[in-house]
Amino acid sequence: MADTNRGVVYQGSGTVTVEDLDYPELTLHEQNGRRLQHGAILKVLATNICGSDQHMVRGRTTAPVGQTLGHEITGEVIELGSDVEFIKKGDLVSVPFNIACGRCRNCKERNTGVCENVNPARAGAAYGYVDMGGWRGGQARYVTVPYADFNLLKIPADRDTVMAKLTDLAMLSDIFPTGYHGAYTAGVTTGSTVYVAGAGPVGLACATACLLLGAAVVIVGDMVDSRLEQARSFGCETIDLSAHGDLPEQIEQVLGVPEVDAAVDCVGFEARGHGKDAGEQPATVLNSVMEITRAAGGIGIPGLYVTGDPGGVDENAQVGQLGIRIGLGWAKSHVFTTGQCPVMRYNRQLMMAILHDRVQIARNVNATVIPLDDAPAGYREFDQGAARKYVLDPHGLVNA
Repeated sequence: MADTNRGVVYQGSGTVTVEDLDYPELTLHEQNGRRLQHGAILKVLATNICGSDQHMVRGRTTAPVGQTLGHEITGEVIELGSDVEFIKKGDLVSVPFNIACGRCRNCKERNTGVCENVNPARAGAAYGYVDMGGWRGGQARYVTVPYADFNLLKIPADRDTVMAKLTDLAMLSDIFPTGYHGAYTAGVTTGSTVYVAGAGPVGLACATACLLLGAAVVIVGDMVDSRLEQARSFGCETIDLSAHGDLPEQIEQVLGVPEVDAAVDCVGFEARGHGKDAGEQPATVLNSVMEITRAAGGIGIPGLYVTGDPGGVDENAQVGQLGIRIGLGWAKSHVFTTGQCPVMRYNRQLMMAILHDRVQIARNVNATVIPLDDAPAGYREFDQGAARKYVLDPHGLVNA
């Protein structure tokens, strides 16, 4: 008899609960009417709370009540569809948050964040996320993964090694590749000076990626003291954006010039203006990074922007139409890269960096393990600005 399943469910603005869920099946009529002979069922070993989840839980998306949550999944394969050839039962795997078919033009070009076949509404799908194809979330004891041979990254190490590094490997499903994508597409390389907007988990992962890529100076800006302290703990310079609003002046105090080679927006559409009493100004980060990035520099934008925000500050913000100074970016010949990170471009290389001790991503993002049933408390603490990356432990196996 199959084990029971439980998972995290959105219950309306500000509220999540942990509920009994149906055990996954490989015949899933509620998931786009597909029979998943190409899929696998995973026992979830670790699954994380993401800032993107927090946008939903705050009521800042059109997510319906009853939406299951969770797109950062690391697990053990326990059941396979009849068409799966290469993934085997017992494999320990990382799951890219992008769901991809491996067959369409975008997947063949490695643009797996915008797969054309897994979401009837638009290109691109993800587990447990609003408007992303109706796939069940992975903040649960068990979850189904479609197109298993294509999507799953097998971790090539013995079980003891994987379990010992599980909090690091758990970052491969989203935030580490996402932070790396922001840095890489901004052109960060040996000797770069970089500004990272936001010291949440993705911002800290991006700062880690910048250092891994060889940046000379990484400056992280945020308004929460504990998050800035976390950034300093692994060698970043920091700027307290709540102190005053003159970002170029603060950059100059660090570098001697008021500009950087590259910048990365790790905040997204709930950005606040700079200064102590500033309210929400969703275009703040986009405009500020154009201001302080040198001419011909690059800007990575992994921070989330949405097309529907019921809590937006005005009618334009509610449909994702922001007051961006595109003329400034044009005049400075900036290169912008936006959208979901295509995780498969990076996850294998980053996995090898973890397995061979080239990076300490769990330490840098302050990974904090909590039981699955404590997820509501984790969401509350994260919403209050906790300088932590919460890792849910559905089976009590992390660090066991």
